Amino acid sequence: MELASAIASDLSRTCGDVFTIQIVPPGWIHFELTHSTLATWLQSLVVGSSGEEGEMEVGRGQGSREQGAGGKEVIFNSPPCPLPLAPLPFVPNLFAVQHAHARCCSLVLLAHREGLIKLKQPVTNTSQGFWDVISPNPLPWLNGDETLRLNHPGERRLIAELIQVVDNIESPDINGSVKWEKLALNLSQAFEHFWSNCRIWGEVKVTLPELAQARLGLLMATQSVLRYVLEENLGVFAPLEL
Repeated sequence: MELASAIASDLSRTCGDVFTIQIVPPGWIHFELTHSTLATWLQSLVVGSSGEEGEMEVGRGQGSREQGAGGKEVIFNSPPCPLPLAPLPFVPNLFAVQHAHARCCSLVLLAHREGLIKLKQPVTNTSQGFWDVISPNPLPWLNGDETLRLNHPGERRLIAELIQVVDNIESPDINGSVKWEKLALNLSQAFEHFWSNCRIWGEVKVTLPELAQARLGLLMATQSVLRYVLEENLGVFAPLEL
């Protein structure tokens, strides 16, 4: 416990704005992302780094620089999603994933038409594949007490799947061990569970507009990652509509 405490103390000084750290007997060190860090990462999945000062290339993806607590610079990678040279057909065993992608697009565009959010480019057909959000920007991921608004089990499950997929995108798949089809299906199933249990329109839109906007942000992040996996890793068409 003494050794773990010394390690945790050092880590808290260097990255305490990114993780909360807890010591658990007999000497485990538990890390948890801070809510502000997770919100910034989700925002980077939505808008990427296009148009931001400090744009940079990181491997095959793009990185956006954000200022963390205490002025520390944190770099978040968010993959570009180029369109294929020609539309590829629907693939039966991946139709659920393609459907989830198209559903995300249609819901975001509906929100734009109804004024819940405002997009500069309503159709996401640019080469980088990110959403150009005018307002609210950034999206209201956090409550007034700086805690994440997205606390429903369906929201948490979808965020966890996004983290899992992006971790695999960022890590080299040297031996071809990553099962991209399974990852994509898991993400699409998490989206369906989220969409079935977490309302955006109706009473939520009227009484809790910031929660509705944060949930739309989660849809945009999901679309961005689904598009990358479909077109880059699986080589199939990511439809904007069905």
